Amino acid sequence: MKKIIYVLFLLLLISIMLISSIFIYNEVKEDNKQEKIFEELSNIIETKEETSTKQENVENEINIEELYNINNDLVGWLKIDNTSIDYPVMQTKNRPNYYLRRNFYKEYSIMGTPYIAEQCDLNKSDNLIVYGHHINGNKMFGELEKYKKEEFYKNHSIIKFYTKDEIQEYKIISVFKTVAHTGFKYYKYYNLKNESEFNTFIEKCKKLAFYNIEDTASYGDKLITLSTCEYSQDNGRLVVVAKKI
Repeated sequence: MKKIIYVLFLLLLISIMLISSIFIYNEVKEDNKQEKIFEELSNIIETKEETSTKQENVENEINIEELYNINNDLVGWLKIDNTSIDYPVMQTKNRPNYYLRRNFYKEYSIMGTPYIAEQCDLNKSDNLIVYGHHINGNKMFGELEKYKKEEFYKNHSIIKFYTKDEIQEYKIISVFKTVAHTGFKYYKYYNLKNESEFNTFIEKCKKLAFYNIEDTASYGDKLITLSTCEYSQDNGRLVVVAKKI
């Protein structure tokens, strides 16, 4: 009897190991596929260099028009220099969280694609809220974890957001963590109706911040908020808030 139990236990253990191996293999395969897609999209983007004779400088522009023609759910391209954050940003107002588990081509992907909350209006909202998965290996919004350290913020304080119409630059003013649903509901502050509501949002962001940032925002400033999971607490969220400059 003991021998039979031992054999059954051994078979069960082997089965668990096989299932785990298959799961890990599929996850790695899916990650590689998504990374390849992002690389292909980056290659599609045409980088132009325009020389200004008056200012005698060179300005780089990202042209997302070609990507928009492939998938018009695209609203922009998010980039933070010298980080892995260099991704398309999607939005589907009538299908909330559509790109949570889909790639740029609308195929299933565990990594998903960064997307703007459906309530936000690209041209009108005071605060664009961008969601992205926290993937290990600094993939997707996983690199936002580094903003817990003030030194990293100091060297990566500018967020660039390219749309079809303009290059937008934002300066980070707060980095904090909270708990989804029961903590600070930062995701509800996309249209800041008045100065009091705006100041309430900024004050809360500053109060929760990992470290003090002198730069702040004033009523009338446009904001962008990057949101991802934070694993030091249940349902944790890591949030980076920046103002348009």
